[in-house]
Amino acid sequence: MEDQTRALLPAMMEARDQFMELVGDIRPELHRYCARMTGSVFDGEDVVQDTLAKAYFALGQMPQPPNLRPWLFRIAHNTAMDFLKRYERQHVDPVAELPERTASEDEGVDPLLVESALSVFTELPPVQRSAVILKDVLGQSLEETAGTMGATVGSVKAALSRARANIARTPREASTSPNTSLSTEQQTALRRYVDFFNARDWDGLRTLLGQESRLDVVSRVQQRMADANYYSRYAKYLETESIRAEAGFVDGVPAIAMFSPASSDVPSYFVLLETEDGRVSRIRDFRYVPYIATDARYSRA
Repeated sequence: MEDQTRALLPAMMEARDQFMELVGDIRPELHRYCARMTGSVFDGEDVVQDTLAKAYFALGQMPQPPNLRPWLFRIAHNTAMDFLKRYERQHVDPVAELPERTASEDEGVDPLLVESALSVFTELPPVQRSAVILKDVLGQSLEETAGTMGATVGSVKAALSRARANIARTPREASTSPNTSLSTEQQTALRRYVDFFNARDWDGLRTLLGQESRLDVVSRVQQRMADANYYSRYAKYLETESIRAEAGFVDGVPAIAMFSPASSDVPSYFVLLETEDGRVSRIRDFRYVPYIATDARYSRA
């Protein structure tokens, strides 16, 4: 049985690679939607990963190929809604008593506010949130938005009307002050990691890792550090590329920003560390999904 499974792996890996290439151009847009639905570029990428896993499985069961973009957005919408329900997010509708009114298709809200912090959207109920992201941020038509949400055009118009009114009443300053607090353990781990990384001190980095530390190269591989042979494989590219690490926050989440080339002022991607008993227990490297940096609001620690 094990030999048969091993024989299947090359074909499965080739099929996966072909699928990922097929959806490559759509992924950044899927992430824009999912990040605003979840309020986090990192949670948004988790939803994208779940979406693509579901789509890959479902595609193999379908007699005819679907219209890829709307099909993926429908899956992403349902996955994001499940995410919000699963974690029992609290959503507040500050103008729940607004009377129903019809929103014209050309009516919108302040583009600068819509494009600002992801927190703007987390104050909206999920249906309103989805409608305004699809229509006002991603530019879908009312019909496309209704198809993605599995709703009628009329109900989408009503959700848009309420969402736009809510966003218009959101103070700008409320969207620009994410929580940026760090525990002592997090602060120490981030700074030590950055210092060792920039010095290319791999032995120093090794001292931060626990015996069961895990490496998650998002969209590539998940392994224990011991199995992944971190220093001879994963970190090999670091010795040849110009990359600088910096500790900071991404929408309030402690993170390490990676700048490539090192002289750049704009982060290329991010790394998240999870700590336990003063040591790094998990590294999540977003090197292969750099599009998350587009929507991220980064600030130095």
